[in-house]
Amino acid sequence: MRSAIWVPCAIALSFVLGMVLQSARGAGDAKDEVRVTGMGGFFFKAQNPGKLGDWYRDHLGITLEPAGKGEQAPRFHPFQWRAKDHPDTVGSTVWSIFPADTKYFGPGGSQFMVNFRVANLERLLAQLRKEGVTVIDKIDDEDNGRFGWAVDPEGHRIELWEPKGE
Repeated sequence: MRSAIWVPCAIALSFVLGMVLQSARGAGDAKDEVRVTGMGGFFFKAQNPGKLGDWYRDHLGITLEPAGKGEQAPRFHPFQWRAKDHPDTVGSTVWSIFPADTKYFGPGGSQFMVNFRVANLERLLAQLRKEGVTVIDKIDDEDNGRFGWAVDPEGHRIELWEPKGE
């Protein structure tokens, strides 16, 4: 039996499917360093994730995996790719459908959320705070990395992910 906390964890764990963090660590001014190194995923809401997932499978050939049971369980698909600097390693960007009533995108009511891969989560969150960006005072440490969140000027929650072991 999966609990409500398992669904976001299962989707977050799907990111670990071979994603490779491009080299972005280095000396230099925080303004000059690469902050975001790639897109980890794009998530959006649907009235019926299962039915919409079937439509994408039938019409576009995208097979989505359920992250739970039932028609309202989020669905995800990892699009695989190879990094230019690491051609032997397969990475992926996750595309995911969430139920319309999910709270995972934050309180703003946004219909989507973007997950960006970052080189140094704590440093980026500190820099964003310094620049006056709304940052959520929470970092989740998961098996596949660390997650933090910021909010853009229109209220969209942005998930920032620092993969583990890279």
